[in-house]
Amino acid sequence: MKFLLEVELADAAPEGESARELGRILRYWGGNVRHYALEPGDGSAVHDSAYREVGRWRVLDSATGSDPAPD
Repeated sequence: MKFLLEVELADAAPEGESARELGRILRYWGGNVRHYALEPGDGSAVHDSAYREVGRWRVLDSATGSDPAPD
């Protein structure tokens, strides 16, 4: 499996606070990852501390590097 986390830092934090906001996002998702099966196709939106959507995470098929084909 391949885990991909994409965060748009320009939207996630005020100027000069990107590292702090990214750290918060990583801590939150790092602690939350146990609630997911982590199978190709899993994913969710990522929100900043103001609850704005600033990215997504997803699990890809490691053999193809892409989302699995829909059933």
